[in-house]
Amino acid sequence: MSGDDFDIEKRRVFLKQMIGAGSALPLAAGLVAPVIVDLAVKEEAAAAPETPGPAPEAASPIAGYICFSPEEAAFVEALVNIMCPADEFTANGVDCGLNIFMDRQLAGDFGRGAKRYSRGPWTSGKPQHGLQIPLTPEQHFKTGVAIANKACTAKFGKPFDQITSAVANAFLSDIAADKVADLRLSLAIWFNELVYPLFTQACFADPIYGGNADKTFWKMIGYPGLPATNAANMVQYRGRPVPLAKNPKSIIDFS
Repeated sequence: MSGDDFDIEKRRVFLKQMIGAGSALPLAAGLVAPVIVDLAVKEEAAAAPETPGPAPEAASPIAGYICFSPEEAAFVEALVNIMCPADEFTANGVDCGLNIFMDRQLAGDFGRGAKRYSRGPWTSGKPQHGLQIPLTPEQHFKTGVAIANKACTAKFGKPFDQITSAVANAFLSDIAADKVADLRLSLAIWFNELVYPLFTQACFADPIYGGNADKTFWKMIGYPGLPATNAANMVQYRGRPVPLAKNPKSIIDFS
């Protein structure tokens, strides 16, 4: 048995044990039985011999998206527009490309959990230990979107992208304050430790990654972009306005 086979087998045994534990799973870990069960079923299916039959239909992303399904894209577009409404300083979140940044990050190595420790045990840890769950960031994000949308529909009779901005803003505030409960996943952890960090990264990352369109947020805070990494500029302009910030330069400009 190869090392990879051994790791997969250990993971499968652990997941079976977690299924047996059921409701004993701690809520503090941000995840309980239904998500664990779903992962175990998927691993069992992957290990079973292949049988002939029609190929399952993959979720079809809409134009411009790699990771998000149409329903997920609608949720995320509404989300970034609520968190970044258009005003005198910036366009709305979609026009700033924040949704595209999130899509690209979750479709790549970050979303797949590359180089993350993924063997468990999945027990409650200290805050500085980070999330202790067997989901990749992509799985965590998509699961949170589905649960949040379901909670929104149950409360308001409409999915998140169809409620008013004021109601959506209040709903997100309730999620962040842990006032929207679900036994499958902690939506507060999902929002505060995954969604919000992705949002801030989308605002201030280099535009080459999809967000911060037209360097909007760099211009807003007076950041010159790539020239800020030049040692001479760091010394000359420390604590002072940088003239180069009027026309920031990204990686794209030097490609």
